[in-house]
Amino acid sequence: MERQVNYIPVRYIIAIMITLFEILAVIGIVVALCYYVPYFYIAAWITEIFCVIRIIASDDNPDYKVPWLLFVLIIPVAGFMLYFMFYSRKLQKKYIRRLDELRHHTYKKDDSIEFERLRTQSLQAYSQAKMLTGISGAHLFTNTRQQYFPLGEHMHPRLLEDLRAAEKFIYMEYFIIEEGKFWNSILEVLKERAAAGVEVKVLYDDIGCMATLPGNYCKILRSYGIEATPFSLLRGNADSEFNNRSHRKITVIDGKVGYTGGINLADEYINEFEKHGHWKDTAIRLEGEAVWELTRLFWVDFGINIKKLPEQRHDCFPAQSDIRADGYIIPFGDGPKPIYERRVAKSVIQNMLNNAIRYVYMTTPYLIIDNDLCVSIENAALRGVDVRIIVPHIPDKKLVFGMTQSFYPRLMAAGVRIYEYEPGFIHAKSYLADGDTAMIGTINLDYRSLVHHFENGVWMYKCEAISALRSDIESTLEKSILITPDMLKTNVLRRFIRAVVRIFAPML
Repeated sequence: MERQVNYIPVRYIIAIMITLFEILAVIGIVVALCYYVPYFYIAAWITEIFCVIRIIASDDNPDYKVPWLLFVLIIPVAGFMLYFMFYSRKLQKKYIRRLDELRHHTYKKDDSIEFERLRTQSLQAYSQAKMLTGISGAHLFTNTRQQYFPLGEHMHPRLLEDLRAAEKFIYMEYFIIEEGKFWNSILEVLKERAAAGVEVKVLYDDIGCMATLPGNYCKILRSYGIEATPFSLLRGNADSEFNNRSHRKITVIDGKVGYTGGINLADEYINEFEKHGHWKDTAIRLEGEAVWELTRLFWVDFGINIKKLPEQRHDCFPAQSDIRADGYIIPFGDGPKPIYERRVAKSVIQNMLNNAIRYVYMTTPYLIIDNDLCVSIENAALRGVDVRIIVPHIPDKKLVFGMTQSFYPRLMAAGVRIYEYEPGFIHAKSYLADGDTAMIGTINLDYRSLVHHFENGVWMYKCEAISALRSDIESTLEKSILITPDMLKTNVLRRFIRAVVRIFAPML
């Protein structure tokens, strides 16, 4: 299939230009006032001091504070103006009210029985699950079948099969959708099911699809009978709308079957198009009541991006008492403050590292972490835990890959083994500890995933899919290059560039 080249639509260009104009106008006005209005510069100087004190006194991660302190202190006037515009997400009261309403009008579940069973099996797993449900608002599930897919091309036919079998509804939310063999095959099924009376909703990130879809694509989908809307429509507001994107990948079919993982709906994810060598990505299919949480996450995201609050339907959360499967599962969401008060995914990863005894294996396309998480990884290795991290060998962004490599020396000095996936680019986000605890989802080891974006994952304990995940990681390790100390040598200029970029990594 011949790939089409999609140019950035005009409305995106206009939105970006409006944003730049707003930034320059605000900074220009303040600079002019400092120059022409007597003593106004004193007010600006006091404001700068206030910003510094506010940043230092905040509860934010120190790694996030440092670049903003540099901005405010080094760049006069413009520094603290950018701080006011971009430091934190500004949510309108009506937006917060809608979020609360959507969260409280979904499924209700008493998981005390599941927690009691888990507590008798493993206090460590019990404490991890208790923490995760407490900070994410999710629930603990059992009796949910899982199927692990080690590659996107393995998931593709099964996904089409499930979509064709849909009887009531299909919900899909993705960071990237791009026309090609993968998405077009899905779209044909969606059009067919919509014509048959099945409710079909599609949510895609507006910036994630900036260069892959026409600017009016939601209208095109609506003409097929598909309810579609972009996530956080880019309007040209000078705030953090460029940061807080939906990086989630969710498909829900009839509330009974759900998919998630790292796979977006573009051809490179099923290796129909070679972008950065072989594309290694993973996904998981759930069948059972744990799908309820994926449904809830979709409903909330869809509901905050349409004009009218959607009516909640109880048939979106069907009971499935006939399914029997081993293990405990918590599908969960993560996102920016104040929507999520704590860093959910980061807490899950740190708990897995802190409780591991034998090994922790991680796969991630990016390795750009704060000091807190870096210490957790180091401590696990220093305790004698076999910590291995697999990253790409062929990067998608050279500057970002340079930052990833800048963490090699510190982690390797603590005993962490780092591998690069030699065939190409590994996009999988998988975390495995001691063969009984795992997490698969959309969460990368970088600031975008751990701080800024809306993400989701699936925490598992003693589940069947965990053994499949381990086999896949072991197979991937055999295809990867073990980084050795002699490979770390680089020139002074490159080390300097990496050091500077690392300072501002939390803002990138």
